[in-house]
Amino acid sequence: MKERAITFTSGTFTSGTFTSGTFTSAAQEFAGTLCTPGGADPTPGVLLLSGSGPLDRDGNHRHLPLGIARQLAWALADRGVTTLRYDKRGVGGSPGDWRAAGLTDNVADAEAALQLLCSRPEVRRSVVFVAGHSEGAVLAAAVAARHPGLAGLVLLCGAARSGEQVLLWQAAQIVPGLPLPARSIVRLLRVDPVAKVAASHTKVKATTTDVARIGGARVNARWFREYLSHDPSADLSRVTAPVLAVTGTKDLQVPPDDLSAIASAAGGRVETHLVNGLTHTLRIQRAAPSLRLYRSEVRRPVAAEVLQLVTDWVTRQARQTRPTLDDA
Repeated sequence: MKERAITFTSGTFTSGTFTSGTFTSAAQEFAGTLCTPGGADPTPGVLLLSGSGPLDRDGNHRHLPLGIARQLAWALADRGVTTLRYDKRGVGGSPGDWRAAGLTDNVADAEAALQLLCSRPEVRRSVVFVAGHSEGAVLAAAVAARHPGLAGLVLLCGAARSGEQVLLWQAAQIVPGLPLPARSIVRLLRVDPVAKVAASHTKVKATTTDVARIGGARVNARWFREYLSHDPSADLSRVTAPVLAVTGTKDLQVPPDDLSAIASAAGGRVETHLVNGLTHTLRIQRAAPSLRLYRSEVRRPVAAEVLQLVTDWVTRQARQTRPTLDDA
């Protein structure tokens, strides 16, 4: 049964049930979906955090239906795990303007969602995880650093360097993925994408408003200022819970090499997986990686290997976590 993005509704699907409701953050009501497996007993819980920009609770952008959060929720429900996912500011059933939200606002929203998840009677409060993809991984690390009682942290396409370093690395990956004619023009005109991105960073850093015009486009300037200076490795050093980190060999938006940096930075046990052929969309790509292929990639489901890695790891960690009085 297809889930409905309507507050305070419920229904069933193959793996269990879903309930759509709200939680409060920054004095506003955010809309989300609690996805629970069948059964009367409380289960482990996972907060699912999506990537950057105006993404809904399923992890979808209106121009790119990634569906990562929805597929993770259903896969985890199949394994007896409850999940919560939500619409980001200004998207779906959540109010506000995503362009005016900073990275710190997104962290605060995630913490409010975590509080709701931990309060639900369907969830074993001592066995709660946070899982994030892309920017969601940055948010997840920040939340885990502030909540040492978590049972674990899942980082999908997560970084362990500053946002500015990540964006400059991304710029360097663009040219190889362009069509041959475009690559020829770039070389002919001697365009340096890294230098252009660095120049844009200088302009963004000079802004003081939440939203600004850079290069004629309205951008979420406050988010960029905060993201450029934010280094997830500082948060990871404060995380003592077990960590699962998964990235693909064909990721063009997060350096695959950061898996080793995550393992070095984190304060607890870390399990890393570099999945051959996996792109930032969490799909397998047989061709050379390119941003142009994202639209065709998302027509396929999230790679089964990724879903298996996450669900196996979460259920294994849940079994190893002893119940506490909070679960009563």
